[in-house]
Amino acid sequence: MNQMDTRQTDAFGRKGKRTLYVTDLDGTLLDGESRVSDKSVEMLNALVDREVMFTIATARTPATVQPLLSRIRQSVYKDAQGEIRPLPAIVMTGAGEWNRQTLSFESCITIPEADALKIRDVFAAHGLHPFVYCLSGNSFLNVYHPSAMTSRENGFYQDRRHLTLKRFHLDQQPARWDSVALFFGIGPVGMVERLVKELDGVTECAAAWYPDVFIPETGLIDIYAPGVSKASAVKSLAHKVGADEIVVFGDNLNDLPMMAVADVAVAVENALPEVKEKADVVIGLNTDDAVARWITEREMD
Repeated sequence: MNQMDTRQTDAFGRKGKRTLYVTDLDGTLLDGESRVSDKSVEMLNALVDREVMFTIATARTPATVQPLLSRIRQSVYKDAQGEIRPLPAIVMTGAGEWNRQTLSFESCITIPEADALKIRDVFAAHGLHPFVYCLSGNSFLNVYHPSAMTSRENGFYQDRRHLTLKRFHLDQQPARWDSVALFFGIGPVGMVERLVKELDGVTECAAAWYPDVFIPETGLIDIYAPGVSKASAVKSLAHKVGADEIVVFGDNLNDLPMMAVADVAVAVENALPEVKEKADVVIGLNTDDAVARWITEREMD
């Protein structure tokens, strides 16, 4: 493999930076059918072939990331010892780094057991029943849901029930609570907002909610171990790969933290107003291959 090309261009046309490009998936890289379009695949593979460092940061788990990115070659970077290594994907809002080549976590941060039990009880008090993701080994997640599902929850489950890399256990609680990587809840926006406010005083775990881009008036909530965020994961990855510059792409509220730590924060045109307001650059729609086009134009300048 060739030595990595560091002749890259920043947002203002300066040369000589090693840039790490990180994009959100839903509403950003993915098109209106929640897939990476053929055109984006073509452009991104051309960038990877030029040894551009490109990866994703998403709330999704490896079970959905793996098939979504299956046609995109994995970027590489040179580590501190000079070895060429695959560039991992940031999954579960930064709780995990996922190697798409080896189908395994390079790292995964779990929630302390005492905190997991407190979070379980707060959900129950609010009448919400989260999906609880428990790490098994370094490549698999067991997902528990303790009661009958609402229509929102059932839709989420039906879209994912046949995926590999995770297995659903319905009407069950985890047998143990010391391997929880993620609580994921779905509910009416008002209920989810109230739940997040109460959780803020219960543990130091990272709890964030954001509106569903597909189902109106629906809120989604992710809860991870203390310190977990897209921002901390992007900063850690940039340090590991020796990047001089971080460029991120997003559309939703949970992208704001990583946009705040980026050198260049890019929002797609369909992003929420709050996201576009914080962005350095606003590009085209996710349905027009905007992310892949913008990186390509920048790298080819």
